[in-house]
Amino acid sequence: MSAAIEDGYGYGPYTVEDLHGLPDEGKAHELVDGWLIELSPSFRDDHLAKLLTRILERAAEDFGADVYVQAPMDISTPSGARKPDVAIVSAAAARTAYDLGLSLVPGGDVQVAIEIVPRGSGSEREDRGRKVIEYARTGIAQYWLVDFDPRPRIQIRRLDGSSYGEPIILEEADVLEVSDPFPISFPLSRLTDFS
Repeated sequence: MSAAIEDGYGYGPYTVEDLHGLPDEGKAHELVDGWLIELSPSFRDDHLAKLLTRILERAAEDFGADVYVQAPMDISTPSGARKPDVAIVSAAAARTAYDLGLSLVPGGDVQVAIEIVPRGSGSEREDRGRKVIEYARTGIAQYWLVDFDPRPRIQIRRLDGSSYGEPIILEEADVLEVSDPFPISFPLSRLTDFS
């Protein structure tokens, strides 16, 4: 380890090895510019991540897409290590990362990164600001921001060169429909489903 970590934190700057060397206390972290950022997912975040994962896996299976969907997924970015709430990579990229024993999936292999945005949290600023730039520079083709306050809403950003274009904004009454990396279609109202 490059820095002493006491009670989960030390003085930094930290490395990916430090990140993965943290004790497993049910807490998730990201590594940003050498600093550990503790994430605080809520019941709602976990529920939406699981629901979106099921929707995406079913759509991929129906289409026969050879992809890997995980919630959350550790990915590398220029600033360190991020943990999108849900991510999609090709199965080939996932196999390569697994075979090489990588602790992070290369961010450039991520086809879709999804962040569930908890309003008023410290991560909201990161999700709406810095990650928009960082994920684009990483080469992630699509970045979805899922907002739930007061009702379901999704912003879809698509890579246009080295940055994301204007977001497509979908509200609760809308149907999300994208054709890549494989056809995905579902009404946003499903995000309130507990069945």
